[in-house]
Amino acid sequence: MLDVGAAKVLARSGLLAPVRPDRLLGIGLAAARWGISPATGYAAGAARHPDRLALVDDDGSLTWRQVDERTDRLAGHLRARGVVEGSAVGLLARNGRGFLESVVALAKCGADVLYLNTGWGPEQTAQVLAGQGATALVHDDEFPAAPGVVDVTTSELARLADVVGPPVPLRATRASRQVILTSGTTGTPRGAARSSAGIGDAVSMLDRIPLRAGGTTVLAAPAFHAWGLGHVSMAMLLGSTLVMTRRFDPEKVLESVERHRADALVVVPVMLERMLEVEKDYDTSSLRIAASSGSALPRSLPARVEARFGPVLHSLYGSTEVAYAAVATPDDLRADPGTAGKAPHGVTLRVVDDQGRDVAPGETGRVFVGSGLAFAGYTDGSDKDRLDGLVATGDLGTLDAERRLTVLGRDDDMVVVGGENVFTGSVEDALASHPDVVEAAVVGVPDDTYGTRLVAHVVPRGTLTEDALKEHVRGQLARFAVPREVRFVDELPRNATGKVVKRELSP
Repeated sequence: MLDVGAAKVLARSGLLAPVRPDRLLGIGLAAARWGISPATGYAAGAARHPDRLALVDDDGSLTWRQVDERTDRLAGHLRARGVVEGSAVGLLARNGRGFLESVVALAKCGADVLYLNTGWGPEQTAQVLAGQGATALVHDDEFPAAPGVVDVTTSELARLADVVGPPVPLRATRASRQVILTSGTTGTPRGAARSSAGIGDAVSMLDRIPLRAGGTTVLAAPAFHAWGLGHVSMAMLLGSTLVMTRRFDPEKVLESVERHRADALVVVPVMLERMLEVEKDYDTSSLRIAASSGSALPRSLPARVEARFGPVLHSLYGSTEVAYAAVATPDDLRADPGTAGKAPHGVTLRVVDDQGRDVAPGETGRVFVGSGLAFAGYTDGSDKDRLDGLVATGDLGTLDAERRLTVLGRDDDMVVVGGENVFTGSVEDALASHPDVVEAAVVGVPDDTYGTRLVAHVVPRGTLTEDALKEHVRGQLARFAVPREVRFVDELPRNATGKVVKRELSP
């Protein structure tokens, strides 16, 4: 039962609009056939708005009816290759129809989908597939086959999409499970199985990021990541058109916004940085929302985004395990560019001390989150710390008097320098505020005198000296937070979702 607040959110998004009885029947039949899964999303969409564009990608466009019909045929072909209900199938594909249609077709088979990172090498992919008990791999041609599993390429599926294959079951006995893999920036990637999303979970997102039904979303963030995949799900629910390109190019993204009059753009922060560097002027006046997540926003970025695109930036803080925890709206970011925002409707957010007690406003503690999309535990049987049904994010943070969250960094991002606690994120923000710094990453390395010393890796925009940067930081932070060493680099190592991989920085 929806409360009044949830009903208002759904009405604002356009989801409570009346539906013709014949189309309502089609939506009901889809839900009865496939349960809560991507299969239902596109079958229901085909019933409700069959001729609306569902996808625009590098290969053209597809309507909702076309996606539904093509994936029916693909599901039959996949079943003939041994993909059945309960099969675990790896999906290794870039943004586009190869990704989207594989997700829907695998759901129609009742298979569990393992979303694999396109930035992994063959050995890491094979390791994850073996660890998750996968029996098949669906992948783009640019990626190699994996040993010991059924091999299916997305180009092969593209050829079969218009070829009638064996029939698929009229009714699935189990809903497809979606398994998102952690990024592996701090260790071996692990599978995080999500519980089925309900309408309440959509309300949580729409409460703070006001997407609208029937809109057009340019999805620049990778679809295999929890952030991108969440917006694929939102497009299914809202009947929105997704615009995707296989590889991120800042000019192509801006051109797509202009050409398709997109009202929403989904990115990770480094993509925003690259888009701001584009000198050509594109018409982005149609944008209502630029939704960012995946890593923290540099403090200088919100004001620059607003100056270029208007008050459109919404920044989501979450993780693979907890889904979304807080969202900073344009008003929040204007009040505090470093905030992670407030908890959406239906999300419980707490900051607690070592005894599990809520800390006072402004005090530091561990961040715990609860929502309908929190994961049910890792597929290897391990789990995150839990407290009263909430899941630990692994971060430390503070809540202010208005319940806005500030994330100080991960537990292991706090280093002790000469007996003083330093969060590397605060040092990175100080460095990035220098006009001649593109970006920076700070790590702690062992030191015989101070226990740990800070080493900054900086991508310069112009001519910089180490002494000048140290002096810049000294003007903002305590003496012990000034890096002992500054190394100038051409770029920072990042994974496919834009996160800096600090373990790859030279010690």
